[in-house]
Amino acid sequence: MGLSFPKKEKLKSKKLIDQLFVDGKSVSNYPIKLLYLKTELPFDVPIQTGVTVPKKNFKSAVKRNRIKRLMRESYRLNKALVFNNSKGSFAFLFLYLGKEMPDYPLVEKNLTAALHKFKKKINDE
Repeated sequence: MGLSFPKKEKLKSKKLIDQLFVDGKSVSNYPIKLLYLKTELPFDVPIQTGVTVPKKNFKSAVKRNRIKRLMRESYRLNKALVFNNSKGSFAFLFLYLGKEMPDYPLVEKNLTAALHKFKKKINDE
């Protein structure tokens, strides 16, 4: 598995995103929250991932897009933590809950901690 983030791995289905908010479980490591749901995915990938930043906290689209880029890059580099260790297929949605502009080391630290919590929670079930 390479360090890419191809289109097949991106969560784009409106139905699946709505289902994540209704039925999904979550793990949180402030300021990042991970919503996940075990589901059947249309492609043969184990995980589809999306990222979101609320407009309520960041009015500027430039700032929201910057945070989303940081989160996607951090996920791309650390997705091997869960890709090789999970059984079944999952839909992920990363939410940024903070109110201040983050830098990359903060995002990476919290996102990897959220992925470790997810892995631990899945292994306990």
